[in-house]
Amino acid sequence: MTSRRAGRRDKGEEQVKPAHVAIIMDGNGRWARARGLPRAAGHRAGVEALRGVVRAAGEMGIEWLTVYAFSSENWSRPKSEISDLMGLLRLFIRRDLAELHQNGVRVRIVGSREGLEPDIAALLMEAEALTANNTNMNLVVAFNYGARDEIVRAARALAMDARAGRIDPEQITAEDFEARLDTAGIPDPDLIIRTSGELRLSNFLLWQAAYAEFVFLPCNWPDFGPADLAAAVDVFERRDRRFGSLAPQEAVS
Repeated sequence: MTSRRAGRRDKGEEQVKPAHVAIIMDGNGRWARARGLPRAAGHRAGVEALRGVVRAAGEMGIEWLTVYAFSSENWSRPKSEISDLMGLLRLFIRRDLAELHQNGVRVRIVGSREGLEPDIAALLMEAEALTANNTNMNLVVAFNYGARDEIVRAARALAMDARAGRIDPEQITAEDFEARLDTAGIPDPDLIIRTSGELRLSNFLLWQAAYAEFVFLPCNWPDFGPADLAAAVDVFERRDRRFGSLAPQEAVS
């Protein structure tokens, strides 16, 4: 994984868009409740919002878009809601995969595949295999994903390699660890957006978010559209990203 410092610029330099935007798509249930609708209606509206945002990200030249679709903690929700969500995932892949492929979007899935229903696991594999050679844009779907689980699995893989003598524990680097994360080969997010007004990461990309910029928006996810994405990117462009170093004017003073 390579860290991207896309947002850092000196005075007078052209503004640079984030190469990688990650979104915590929150607020489907609240959107539905405010309208007297069942939660399933909020999730359906959320899928429509996702379609628009994927198209908008591509038009804006964003190379990587990661969306938090289903967390490893979401399995604790009522069975009826989980069934609705799995149905929407099936529908999204079957209905939208051809369009994504036609538009040159590469789909990657991060998260644990263990214990998934066979048809869900097969659909995820199909999405990745069909789009593997596409280069216009990358859509990363965090499904059955939890950052702590990801970190534990990466640590376990390193421990097994060390026990087998494939790696010297004294020589382990951050790069060795990153190579065993689900996001291996994916640049760190430059910008993380969360909708619904909540101000937390909720176990999302904890390692990868070390130097990300955050934008928290009050709107619920079904109300999030291309204009909101553009506004969040504008906020990102106006920030000074120093990655622990001094600002240029401080460095020379």
